[in-house]
Amino acid sequence: MRLRIGIAQLNSHVGNLNENLNKAKKAFKFAEENEADLLIFPELFLTGYPPEDLVLKTGFLNDSRNFLKQYIDYTYGSDVISIIGNLDFEVDAYNTAYVIYNGKEEAKYHKIYLPNYSVFDEKRYFSPGKQPLMIELKNGLKIGVTICEDIWVPNGPAVELAEMGAHVIVNLSASPYTKEKPKSRLEMLKTRAAELSTWLVYTNLIGGQDEIVFDGGSVVINPFGEIEHSLPLFDEKVDFIDIDPISSTRANLREGKRRHLLYDNHNVEIKIIEKEPNKKRKILKGNKRVNLMEKYEEIYKALKLGLEDYIHKNGFSNVVLGLSGGMDSAFVAALAADAFGSDNVLGVLMPSQYSSRGSIEDSILLAKNLEMKTHTIPIRRTFESLLKELKVAFEDLPMNVAEENIQARIRGTIVMAFSNKFGYIALATGNKSEVATGYATLYGDMAGGFSPIKDVYKTEIYKLAEYFNKIKGKWIIPENIFIKAPSAELKPDQTDQDKLPPYEILDAILERYIEYEMSIDEIVEDGYDIETVKYVIKLVDLNEYKRRQGAPGIKITQRAFGKDRRMPITNGYKIWR
Repeated sequence: MRLRIGIAQLNSHVGNLNENLNKAKKAFKFAEENEADLLIFPELFLTGYPPEDLVLKTGFLNDSRNFLKQYIDYTYGSDVISIIGNLDFEVDAYNTAYVIYNGKEEAKYHKIYLPNYSVFDEKRYFSPGKQPLMIELKNGLKIGVTICEDIWVPNGPAVELAEMGAHVIVNLSASPYTKEKPKSRLEMLKTRAAELSTWLVYTNLIGGQDEIVFDGGSVVINPFGEIEHSLPLFDEKVDFIDIDPISSTRANLREGKRRHLLYDNHNVEIKIIEKEPNKKRKILKGNKRVNLMEKYEEIYKALKLGLEDYIHKNGFSNVVLGLSGGMDSAFVAALAADAFGSDNVLGVLMPSQYSSRGSIEDSILLAKNLEMKTHTIPIRRTFESLLKELKVAFEDLPMNVAEENIQARIRGTIVMAFSNKFGYIALATGNKSEVATGYATLYGDMAGGFSPIKDVYKTEIYKLAEYFNKIKGKWIIPENIFIKAPSAELKPDQTDQDKLPPYEILDAILERYIEYEMSIDEIVEDGYDIETVKYVIKLVDLNEYKRRQGAPGIKITQRAFGKDRRMPITNGYKIWR
C-alpha cells in the first residue's frame, strides 16, 4: 500500500486572504491532477504568518473564516484530503490546522505548544490546544497532525500520536530562517522521526514577512530517520511522493522504541475519514538529496528573498539608495539589482569636499557594472549654506560630530526626496556592526523604508560581496572597494577605525554580547581586551534609542535588532561602568 502525499511549500502574504486562497486552490487542483491522497499546507497559510495584531480584529477573524469556507467549498467532489492552516475563533483565538475532505471540514486541530521567544508572540494571541488529533482512514491508516513548535518539543504531542500508532505525522510549519538553521532543523526532524519510528512530513512556509524570512526546506523523513524527499530552500514548490506508511509499523516492531514511551492516559481525538488510498498508479519516488547551501550562498538567498517580498508585498517596484563608494552601499545596490533588475534601482551619488576621488570613481564603476541609473547631487554648497546659517548659534565652536551629521542628514534628505517624488522605496545601507555601535546618523544614513543588511556584520558583508562577484563571474563590485579602508568621509582623512576597533575584533565581541548574552568577564575569557570589550558594550547600550527609530531589516541571526531583541531605552543597568 502506498500513500501519495503532496507538500505545498508556498509563499503566503499576511492579510491578503484572497491571494492566499487562490494559491491554495491552485495547489489543490495540482494535487488532484497528480492523484494525491493527502495535501499539506504550511502553518496559518490562509492568513499568512505571523498575523500579529490582526488576530485582535473580529472583522479579520470573521473574514478568515469566510475564506476558509470558500476553500472548503472548492474541494467538493474531490478525493484529496487537505490539511491547511488558518485561524479558529471560539471563546478565544487558536492557531489551527483544518482537515478538509470532499467539501467538508472533517476535523480541526488547535496548536498545543505556543512559542513565546525570539520573534514569536503566540501566547499574546492564542490559547493552546488541549488534545492531539489523529486521522484514521478507511483501511486503518493513521495520520497524526501537529503544527510547527509541536514537533520541536521533545515530549510534544507527536509522542502521544506515535504511541497511539500513527503511521505518519504531518507538521504544518512556519519556521523562520537564521544562519545555518536549515541544517540544524533537518537534524532535529531526522531525530524526531527515528525516535518515534514514524514517517514525518514537514511542510514549511516560504517567503519574507517584514523582518522574517521563511526558507522552506520541506522534507519527508522515513521511520529510520532517513530523508526520502526534500524540497528546495528559498523557492516555492508543490511536490509529491509515494510512501509506504506500514514501514513505520515494521520499524517499531524491529526496534520497539514506542514500547518505552511514557503516556498512560491517552487524550487523542481520532477522526475516521471514509477514504482509501488509490492503489492503481505508478509509484512516485522522492528526491533524497537535500541541497543544503554554503554559508554565504544561504545568507544571500535569504537577504534577496526578504528584500523582494518586502518591496513587492508592500506595493513598490523601484528602489533608491545613496551610493558612497563604500562596501555597504555597493553590496545593497548589487543585491537590489539582482532582486528587481537594474532598471528598477536608482543610485544617488552625493559627494562633498571630503569625498575621495576614488569613492566617486568606484560608485560610477559599480553603477556601470550593474547597468543601473544614477544621479549625482553634490552637497558642498548645501552644507556650506547650512553652516553659514548656524554660524552665530554655534558661537565659533570647533567642528565636531554635529557638522559631520549635518552632511549625513543632507544626504538622507536628498534620498528621501527621490523617494517621495518618484514613489520609490528608499533603502538604508547600514550593517549590524554600525547599527549596534551607533556608528550611523539618525535621520541621515539611517533614513529609509527598509534596511536589508541591518542584521549582517561588516565582516560578513565583504564575504557576501565576494560571493556576489563569484556567481556573476567577474568584478561587478569593484576590486578597489574591497581594498580601501572603510570610511564615512565626513571629515578629512577619516576611517571607521578612528572610533571603532578593527571589524574582526568588533564583530566577534558584538556577536558574543548581542547573540549569546555573554558578560564582560565571559567575553574577556575568550581572549579580548577588557577595555575594548567595555567600550563596545557601552556603545551598544547607549544607542538603543537610535535603533528603535531605524527602518526594519531582514533577520538572519539568532538575535536581531527589532522585535527579536527588546532592550529598554531608559536603562540604568550599565555593566561597562
